[in-house]
Amino acid sequence: MAATVLPFASFGLLVRRGANRLMAPPRRLPEEAGLVSELDALGGEVVRLRSRDGTRLAARWLPAAPDDGVAWPLDAHEAILLLHGWNGSIAPDMVEYAPFLRRSAAVLGLDFGGHGDSDDAPTTFGWREVEDVAGALTWLGERGIRRVVIMGSSMGGITAISAVAVLGDGALAAADADPDAPVPSAPAPRPRIVAVVADSVAPDLVTAVANRIHTPLPRLVAGRLLAGMAAHLGADPRATEPIRVVGLVEPVPLLLIAGADDRTVPLAAADRLAAAAGPSHRRLVVPAADHGLAHRTDPAGYESAVTEFVRTALVEARDAAGILREEPRRAAGAPSGQPHQEPI
Repeated sequence: MAATVLPFASFGLLVRRGANRLMAPPRRLPEEAGLVSELDALGGEVVRLRSRDGTRLAARWLPAAPDDGVAWPLDAHEAILLLHGWNGSIAPDMVEYAPFLRRSAAVLGLDFGGHGDSDDAPTTFGWREVEDVAGALTWLGERGIRRVVIMGSSMGGITAISAVAVLGDGALAAADADPDAPVPSAPAPRPRIVAVVADSVAPDLVTAVANRIHTPLPRLVAGRLLAGMAAHLGADPRATEPIRVVGLVEPVPLLLIAGADDRTVPLAAADRLAAAAGPSHRRLVVPAADHGLAHRTDPAGYESAVTEFVRTALVEARDAAGILREEPRRAAGAPSGQPHQEPI
């Protein structure tokens, strides 16, 4: 009897340890030490903000920069919220993506709780990280940002999708406001989420975890690890996994990016997520790209596709908001003779 109980007890201990490792990944990747000069070259401002659950978060704010040779009308009321993956800080993504993203709008790169310079918090593959996004949206709203594109890779992409499903896109601006609050204490309007770019996103958390571990029966083990996380958290992070909530992103434009050679989220898995998405979604499949490496595999194609998608969404959002411009509609990236104005 004792010989039977011991293996079960040992397995339970291994599951708890594995679940704890999933919830506490490395705060920084080894290569981040070599990115200091590139981060400094980006400039911007290191800021502190609070998650909706109170966790203090670190972030980097980069103002928009004109796109040389393209008369794209920058708008001070727009920003891109950049979200990182399961381990490390936002620094590598800022170095890789911010230089081209900021040609379309300002960029706020966020360290999730438990990552980078943010305070401790469990990592939950998007379930708790939605609270961090809510805090970032509040910070942006207080600074006059009215339209936001959320872009994330891997866990950041999972969180971007979950954020729209859980928080809403902000179209109903008064939903979270207190109608009886005195006018001076009324919160700043929450920015509207006008588009989502989700790169290398698994349809379900079992896939995301199973392909990261090297063990027999990886999907079975991954399911046990996620159940262990749920027991620790008091709620199951699988409740907001992409396959369950991606349909709720509609009608917000969604760009799903996948690598054809992704070994963590195989293309067949990415296809399942795309099939569950609404009709407003678009896809970019990059040949020969592994997990999270689509931009490095084809920088020009990636940047062109993402820029076109982001600018089209911003143009449509400006039109929906009734913003005054020289012409009622203009193709993304087309010249604009006069600056547009935000209505009062």
